[in-house]
Amino acid sequence: MTSSPLPNVILRGGPEQFAPPSHTRYVDDTDTKLKLFVGNAWEHYEPTQEFMEHDGRNLRVFEWSRRTYVAE
Repeated sequence: MTSSPLPNVILRGGPEQFAPPSHTRYVDDTDTKLKLFVGNAWEHYEPTQEFMEHDGRNLRVFEWSRRTYVAE
C-alpha cells in the first residue's frame, strides 16, 4: 500500500466545494498554474509568493483566478 504525498499547497478563493479540509492539495510543480475539474467547470488557481502554515507544514498559497466551462 502506497501513501498519498502530503499536501504542499493550499487553495484560497474559488468554489465553496473547497472548504477545509479539501482546500489542501499535493501538486508536482508548485510554480505552475493549477486547473481542477469541479462539476462541469475548470477552476483555475495561480501560485502566489505567499506561504501559510497548516497542520505544522508550510504550504504555498494558490489563489483562485477564474472558472472556465466545458464545451458541450
